[in-house]
Amino acid sequence: MKILISADMEGATGVTWPADVEPGTEQWQRCRSMFTSDVNAAVEGLFEGGATEVLVNEAHSTMRNLLLEELNGEATMITGRHKELSMVEGVQSGDCDGVVFLGYHCGAGDEGVLAHTYLPNAVTGVWLDGEPAGEGRLNAAVVAEYGTPVILVTGDDRACEDAASYAPFARTVAVKDHVSRYAARCRPPVRTARDIRAGARGAMLLAGRVEPAAPSPRAVEVEVDSAHLAQAAAIVPGVTRTGVRRVRYTSPDAYEMIRCFKAVTTLISNAMEAHYG
Repeated sequence: MKILISADMEGATGVTWPADVEPGTEQWQRCRSMFTSDVNAAVEGLFEGGATEVLVNEAHSTMRNLLLEELNGEATMITGRHKELSMVEGVQSGDCDGVVFLGYHCGAGDEGVLAHTYLPNAVTGVWLDGEPAGEGRLNAAVVAEYGTPVILVTGDDRACEDAASYAPFARTVAVKDHVSRYAARCRPPVRTARDIRAGARGAMLLAGRVEPAAPSPRAVEVEVDSAHLAQAAAIVPGVTRTGVRRVRYTSPDAYEMIRCFKAVTTLISNAMEAHYG
């Protein structure tokens, strides 16, 4: 029974503002330990629940945030950037019996701690087939095509509520409660580790490969905060402007959808200037 953990950082224990997750800052160094603690708690609970293998995929920013030297010795980890499926790298092996979205958060334009979709700013909204989509919904569409169910989601309380819209059967564990985009009522690591471990152990009851979702066209619309970013995104073949600050594309399946989304957000990111965005 193999489980994949897609580990993001904004929804980790104690994280509430940008410096907590920006590589190189003093706060980031501090929060890396709490992030690793969350992952270890999930690993322990998954093994207690019957997992025989746990693969952790680093999914935040540089994808070099988790402390390998402190990782549970029974797990393995994919670290580093430029991966075929980005946040859910590893699922394409076709042998994952469940996926955990750990440290997840609400999407751009929504209310939640550090809410965003791929980019910290610039992207103000994303829609998948007409439904508001954060990283959770986008990634859930991808793993569904590989017959891998989402069994557990952790993050703030808003992220857990959001999970019900794209993974209704998944267990959820809130490690903090949203106050504002940059504030939360946080539980200490000793408590969140206990809760995540119990949640992961129970989530193993949901593990087991399911019928892969049939590949079908997926339409994505992205809204940005300035016209030149939409212009930049439209350089990607198949991406067209639908408004001054909006672009749209349709992919044949979720696999191509997420890869195109990565290309779009990469161009948007590189089109921003330091002061004017």
